[in-house]
Amino acid sequence: MAGPVGLYISVPFCKAKCTFCNFASGVFGAERMQQYVDRLCSEIRGSHSRAQDIAASLPRAVDTIYFGGGTPSLLSAQQFRQIFHNLSGEFDVAADAEITLECAPGQLGDETLQELLRHGMNRISFGVQSFVDRETAAVGRLHTEQQCEAEFARVRAAGIDEVNVDLIAGLPHQTAQSWQYSVERAIASGAPHISVYLLEVDDDSRLGREMLEKGTRYSASAVPSEDDAADWYQQAYNWLNAAGVHQYEISNFARPGNRSRHNIKYWQRQPYVGYGLDAHSMLTTGEGAVRFANTSDLDEYLDDGAGNKPFRVLGEAPNGAATGIDIIGRDEAFEESLFLGLRLNEGVDLGRLRSQFGDDLLQGAMPALLEVRDAGLLEINGDCARLTPQGRLVSNEVFSRLLISAAA
Repeated sequence: MAGPVGLYISVPFCKAKCTFCNFASGVFGAERMQQYVDRLCSEIRGSHSRAQDIAASLPRAVDTIYFGGGTPSLLSAQQFRQIFHNLSGEFDVAADAEITLECAPGQLGDETLQELLRHGMNRISFGVQSFVDRETAAVGRLHTEQQCEAEFARVRAAGIDEVNVDLIAGLPHQTAQSWQYSVERAIASGAPHISVYLLEVDDDSRLGREMLEKGTRYSASAVPSEDDAADWYQQAYNWLNAAGVHQYEISNFARPGNRSRHNIKYWQRQPYVGYGLDAHSMLTTGEGAVRFANTSDLDEYLDDGAGNKPFRVLGEAPNGAATGIDIIGRDEAFEESLFLGLRLNEGVDLGRLRSQFGDDLLQGAMPALLEVRDAGLLEINGDCARLTPQGRLVSNEVFSRLLISAAA
């Protein structure tokens, strides 16, 4: 029987959209946001009976809830009250559950904060990106360094010690000196968890289009080189580890005892359910597991068939069209266990993979594992395989090689 499930709640609303982003999020009015919350709550209700329709196991016990986006903190206190009311009707949330809110500095009202505290919210992930005002302004972020510091103090005064700070290496106008300043400010803030990402610019975002067209409006010419950003990522690794904020996953660093319990579910293939726009899920079945995702189109998500049909079963699009439920069999589960496990610094236990999936699958993957090892991207010590620092920098390339080899 699967352990407690993790819940992901997608809230795709922003005050302003970052220039590099093309996620399923945007700026909408209050009426649209309430319509979305109503639809979200309808999706939550009856989850267990609908899980049975696809022969999936959905535990009632919940030990992590993660509000992501977008900027979930834009919802009102009443809207969060509505969401938690529906969650409590469908699930049994553990008293010590980790409940995380993604938040842009300066965009969490006092009333909303107090309402979330009443429901057990105990972790906030701030999308700081940079402590240099010129860099945040260049990509459309609305906060300043001063606001970040004030927010950290405010939520700590409210009793929230579990704070994550997101940083991005490679922002427009960023330099080696300004990057060092941002990392040092994150460390000095005392945040027990810090996430470090390399800038990823979607080609269809405003910044992405400008980079392709060599325009000037969104500071495309001021975007550092990929090599510089990679060097800065490695410097952050050194500085954070030296400060006692240790890397445990490619993009995540934490002080002892402060790892993200929710995100670890993804990397360890524990069950989770996503609700809302573009939310993804994985549940166990008698034969293995299933993965499914909601549509990334807001109008489609809000359309429940004009009220003429019941709300969709898990994995079914709002208009009744199948989203493509992926059945995860033995081969796929082995691949996932390998490349998701390699995201963690502790790596994967090859002996455990062998006992869980059989020696034939592991032997089939060994040529690719040895290839990336010989390239200096992976180290294998006994039954432990894990990425090297260089391998973590090019992890997508490593995973692509492993998956291509497995498919062959």
